[in-house]
Amino acid sequence: MPTKNSRAVMIQGTGSNVGKSMLVAGLCRVALRRGMKVAPFKPQNMSNNAAVTVDGGEIGRAQALQARACGLEAVTDMNPVLLKPETDTGAQVILHGHAIARAQARDYAALRPRLLQAVLDSFHRLAASHDLVIVEGAGSPAEVNLRSRDIANMGFARAADVPVVLAGDIDRGGVIAQIVGTQAVIEARDAAMIRGFLINKFRGDPRLFDDGFRLIETRTGWPGFGMVPWFDGAHRLPAEDAVDLRMSRGEGPHVVCLTLSRIANFDDLDPLAAEPGLRLTMLAPGKPIPGDAALVIIPGTKSTLADLAFLRAQGWEQDLAGHVRRGGHVLGICGGYQMLGKMIRDPSGADGARGATEGLGLLDIVTEIAETKRLVRVNGQALGQPVSGYEIHMGLSAGPDCTRPFAHVPGPDGAVSRDGRIMGTYLHGLFADDRFRAAYLERLGAASQSGYEAGVEQTLDELARHLETHLDVAAILALAD
Repeated sequence: MPTKNSRAVMIQGTGSNVGKSMLVAGLCRVALRRGMKVAPFKPQNMSNNAAVTVDGGEIGRAQALQARACGLEAVTDMNPVLLKPETDTGAQVILHGHAIARAQARDYAALRPRLLQAVLDSFHRLAASHDLVIVEGAGSPAEVNLRSRDIANMGFARAADVPVVLAGDIDRGGVIAQIVGTQAVIEARDAAMIRGFLINKFRGDPRLFDDGFRLIETRTGWPGFGMVPWFDGAHRLPAEDAVDLRMSRGEGPHVVCLTLSRIANFDDLDPLAAEPGLRLTMLAPGKPIPGDAALVIIPGTKSTLADLAFLRAQGWEQDLAGHVRRGGHVLGICGGYQMLGKMIRDPSGADGARGATEGLGLLDIVTEIAETKRLVRVNGQALGQPVSGYEIHMGLSAGPDCTRPFAHVPGPDGAVSRDGRIMGTYLHGLFADDRFRAAYLERLGAASQSGYEAGVEQTLDELARHLETHLDVAAILALAD
């Protein structure tokens, strides 16, 4: 049952990637600016882009951004269930910040009672200590084939008695069918939880859709809360979905990031994408590493061994060897760092099959995959500058190149080759530190021209004003009463 004094409103979407995360972040900042003690909440997320919380767990990156929009440190209650895909049909199940199981999609239903209770416990704790909780759904409530095991949309909304606003995405087309069709396929008691709709990502003259907006209101009986024009600043905020990976078109040294099949924590690249003095390419599978690359980044991954095989299948191992011969730089982050070594041992099969796999041999280190995941925020120094971030990995690396650590946070982290051009680190989020980023880019012959953290704060304020201009925010927040 909901807590007696809980005040909450939930944003659900007509599909994935309709902008729910951004809408919740913006509404959180709106509520904060209006003097409310507000918290974000997402019952269940599916993402390999995770953040480490102040209470030592991991949650979806979008909830960490939403917590920031609320002026809060991220805690595991904000996203009690996180699914991290490992294969096309299976995922690691994270509950309250820590892995509890590996589950195939067909077996996930058996976990529902335990997970739903954990979700409600987390929600009640947040609701009891905040004026308002703004909840984000996942996927779409129209996926009625999944309704019996749902804890992310109407399964949660009805269990916690939280009113819902349905968001449609006009940019992908068919928004009338998205919203009207959702009402048509969901059961009546679920539809009764929806108190209105909004339309997101509009481009052009909004008056051209006046008739369509009224048609949706007439067909559904739901009031419309407004139409949100495309928010140009969205690219300046950390992205959670791989579909949001992008290239920058700045001038200067060419930085190439390999888009691995299980790429994780790829928001490490966001501060580089914001630099006008860099050209960043997220290299698609099958494409050769460009000969003009100054730096190649091997990013984090949910499965080091599977993505090492994937890297080789793209021909990137040979390309990396040529890149190094030409004097290029290489940076491996987390799983990418492990790949750079001579050997990866997995005695327990924590990352795949038991045994040992030969690495790329660009760093003189050996990694042993461990069953226990390290989740910790860190602060220290690298390249003579302050650096901060977080570690989220299974495995320890050691070897001669570790005597030249990448950073001290405060203990030694990572490894650097003798010539200084090959570097590896377990530290995620490192480029968000302006002074460290400037020092690193100087090694590439580039000058940093952006203040990343200040830019994120400014963009959250701009997003809040954008929503206040185009939505009936007061009516949306009033639903929580």
